[in-house]
Amino acid sequence: MKTTILKSIFCLAVMLFVSNAAMAQKSNQKAVIKTTLHCDHCKQCETCGLKFNTEMLKIKGVKMYELDDKKMTFTIYYNPKKTDLQAIKVAISKLGYDADEVKATSEGIASLDGCCKA
Repeated sequence: MKTTILKSIFCLAVMLFVSNAAMAQKSNQKAVIKTTLHCDHCKQCETCGLKFNTEMLKIKGVKMYELDDKKMTFTIYYNPKKTDLQAIKVAISKLGYDADEVKATSEGIASLDGCCKA
């Protein structure tokens, strides 16, 4: 009898853990944002690349990102409970990069190295 109860409790705990893990994965979203890079090394640029790396992860809700310099896209993984796609695009534009229909701000462009500017 005790063994059956313990097995039931264990199975219930495992089911709860698995469902929580599945819910956590579904709460994050992925978005691909088109951009324009003006040089072949923006991603590795000592100034622009480093600034982008630190500032992107400061955006509330952004969990991870990838910059594909060949396709000129950002793939952003974010928590939609903490931010939305439009806020991410605006933050990217303030860094000096286009983000789909949101154009880079003049202040953001001015902060880039000469080779990375439009």
